[in-house]
Amino acid sequence: MTQIKICGLMRPVDAKAVNDFKPDFAGFVFAKSRRQIDLKTALTFRSLIDPAIPTVGVFVNAPLAEMMAAVQAGAIQIVQLHGNEPETTVQALQAGGAQVFQVYQPDAPVTPTQADYTMLDSGAGSGIPLDWHRLPKAAHPLILAGGLTSTNIIDAVSIVHPDVVDVSSGVETAGQKDPAKIQEIIKIAHAIN
Repeated sequence: MTQIKICGLMRPVDAKAVNDFKPDFAGFVFAKSRRQIDLKTALTFRSLIDPAIPTVGVFVNAPLAEMMAAVQAGAIQIVQLHGNEPETTVQALQAGGAQVFQVYQPDAPVTPTQADYTMLDSGAGSGIPLDWHRLPKAAHPLILAGGLTSTNIIDAVSIVHPDVVDVSSGVETAGQKDPAKIQEIIKIAHAIN
């Protein structure tokens, strides 16, 4: 089974879809983005989501205090770092009780990190798939993101062999999460060995 994260939850109906279809992780975007939500909204959504589903906060070069506030408030259990955060930030977040997903773009060197997961992503929710055949070697556990949809996820997993796939725009219709697409991609991911 390949684990799956549905990222960019923005509405209460998105939280309901998460509960109905059970991804392995659910993500909130705190960084500037069309999917950005604030801590108060994240706390509301966290209260609606099954406590067995860990939530992830997406940040880009945010102050450590801001990220820790989201963890300590209980909105998230995992911090996803999309910027140029130093290893000391990874260590501080872990010391504060958070798991860390460290994100790299395919053209950036993948440097050793103490993060709990390494993530390869094409960019800021662009929906553009990576060239899976040309990805750098990355440490496991590995998360693959970037343009994944129900039509390409099987190929992506067979080429890259990630532990987790991360999907956002690939489960949207007209810029909003689509429960039918969420259900379909979770079913596909969970069926991949």
